[in-house]
Amino acid sequence: MLTDIRGHQLTGATDTSLKQFEKASHQLTLFSGDPVSTVDAAIKESPDFVMAHALRAWLHILACEAGALPAARASLETARNVPANRREQMHLGAIEHLIEGRWHAGSRVLEDIAVEYPRDLLAIQAGHQTDFFRGDSRMLRDRIARALPAWGDRTPGFHAMLGMYAFGLEETGDYARAEKFGRMAVELEARDGWAQHSVAHVLEMQSRQQEGIQWMEKNVDGWSRESFLAVHNWWHLALYYLELGDFQKVLGLYDKHIYPNGSKVVLELIDASAMLWRLYLRGVPAGQRWDTLADAWEATAEFGAYAFNDVHAMMAFVGACRPDAIRRVFEAQYAAMQRPDDNAAFTAEVGHPIAKAIDAFGQGRYADANAILRPVRNIAARFGGSHAQRDVIDLTMIEAALRAGDEPLAQALTAERAAQRHESPLSRLFLGRAASMKKAA
Repeated sequence: MLTDIRGHQLTGATDTSLKQFEKASHQLTLFSGDPVSTVDAAIKESPDFVMAHALRAWLHILACEAGALPAARASLETARNVPANRREQMHLGAIEHLIEGRWHAGSRVLEDIAVEYPRDLLAIQAGHQTDFFRGDSRMLRDRIARALPAWGDRTPGFHAMLGMYAFGLEETGDYARAEKFGRMAVELEARDGWAQHSVAHVLEMQSRQQEGIQWMEKNVDGWSRESFLAVHNWWHLALYYLELGDFQKVLGLYDKHIYPNGSKVVLELIDASAMLWRLYLRGVPAGQRWDTLADAWEATAEFGAYAFNDVHAMMAFVGACRPDAIRRVFEAQYAAMQRPDDNAAFTAEVGHPIAKAIDAFGQGRYADANAILRPVRNIAARFGGSHAQRDVIDLTMIEAALRAGDEPLAQALTAERAAQRHESPLSRLFLGRAASMKKAA
């Protein structure tokens, strides 16, 4: 039986299909190229190649789009009809959990695979992404830490392990080590977009805007060429300019790189919504951009599938003033909360309240928005995303307090932010606005 480049046995592989499988796997570690087409070629060559079907399923699951699940299910059903070894069967079990919306159970099976097979990079990477979607910062770090002793710097894919470890360290507040390992990963593989983004997170959280701009701009070709993480990395670059108040630069990056062509890829819609909402909070007009984005969100018709997505769709619909679409999101959330899957809790505990708060903010009910957000923000990790992404909740709360004229809350929230981001130009701006409220009173 053939093995992969890290020594795991592969049922149904041939020399030719194995090369295609390894290429697709490498494309996934880089978030580049078209790994679905590549693994399809492997399956065409070897229809009984179990891990090729598993990889194809993972590629569709990790897109986090309800419309991709039928393809994942088809791959699972095909693989179930082929004899498989223990590791392969564990992959299929995790895939089934994720398809059925059992995020926590699927993550646990992937954890078990990595414990038993610590050089199974696909299991580790799929697990890392499920940790991200579940907002489990500790497992983002520890899933990788557990496996690293089995790796060496010559193990194929070592850069990906370092890049994932860097992100887990950043999400648990170990910024110095996160930056160290992220930079090491990019030195090993300049096209590792996840490692690039891990360092970008560190520089964002530490308000090192100029360093962040330099970090991203010196390796644009590495992280953007043929990369399906490129939009998110452009988003990170735009965040630095937004913090500095360079709105024209932000809008230019939005129009050219973040949302240039009406994409309906949900992960790209999320980045577009997140950036326009931040501009909206800063009072920057976005014009027709809101309608273009809202049109794309309406065309996805996937509300209620994943709470994090719903919240970002709500931002677009509020920005574009679309009450019918807002109502559809709420209706989909009500239905989602009745289902027997993990997204029911993601929605009930976090997604639905935040969507309600965004709607209230759009209506000018700023005090109501904060009344809804205050019990939620400290548990918001439960519906996924990163600290940098969820920062939009704090930004919305601060702006709501300022606009509501709630001077005590505005003073408290702006002081809190300045304590965490004391070098931030935006923190200073918030402090000044809150202080002017006190003087006016």
